Amino acid sequence: MIKRIVKLTFKEEFLPDFMAIFEESKARIRAFDGNLHLELLQDAAQPNVLFTLSFWENEAALERYRQSGLFRATWAKTKVLFADKPAAWTTVVIGD
Repeated sequence: MIKRIVKLTFKEEFLPDFMAIFEESKARIRAFDGNLHLELLQDAAQPNVLFTLSFWENEAALERYRQSGLFRATWAKTKVLFADKPAAWTTVVIGD
């Protein structure tokens, strides 16, 4: 299993727009083959900075999602709302 963390910094005025996009797409992302978990987190000090945390069966499953029409359509609507370049990390658990 891998865990994917994506940092998204939005223009403050566009935060409601992203929240609507997320609400519209979260069930389909969670149902995507290979997705095990998806949640949206908000920075406690900067409300326009959000993080998606998703768990995937493996990197191949994540890549299938990233190549899907669902991802492309969602990303196209999301990327125009950014105030800063997004950052992403693919991680594995090495201890608990």
